[in-house]
Amino acid sequence: MIAVLQRVRSARVDVDGQTVGAIGPGLLVLVCAEQGDTEAEGGTLLAKILKLRIFSDAHGKMNLSVQDMDGAGTVGGLLIVSQFTLAAETRGGNRPSFKQAAAPDEGRRLYDLFVERARQSHPVVQTGQFAAHMQVHLVNDGPVTIPLRVAPPARASTAQ
Repeated sequence: MIAVLQRVRSARVDVDGQTVGAIGPGLLVLVCAEQGDTEAEGGTLLAKILKLRIFSDAHGKMNLSVQDMDGAGTVGGLLIVSQFTLAAETRGGNRPSFKQAAAPDEGRRLYDLFVERARQSHPVVQTGQFAAHMQVHLVNDGPVTIPLRVAPPARASTAQ
């Protein structure tokens, strides 16, 4: 699975002019399931996201995770948005190929499970709408943007 994290002061997702998810300070998480991904990759990716220390402590150092923000007086939110285009392959020509993205039904299943686990592990979780045309609005904080990839064992061994 692939994720791109953006540390935000606020973010929201609109579909057809209606806000479907919004957070204050926290993480905008763009997430994509790829072919061969399983529940295990989603769990590993979520654990990494929740523990990644990219928020500033009292001394201005990136020492806090989104979960640690609660101790700093703010509960950090997660806004999770499905984005199959993260699987884009651009080496062959000018039109991206998305053949590495999971099939829509499998992508939805893995995305829904990822969101469900996030809601079990974190108090503030909002989402976009799977397979919808969305407008994502954000105020990036820093900016801090972090790409993450958790590959199934077969891909992980060949990716080096």
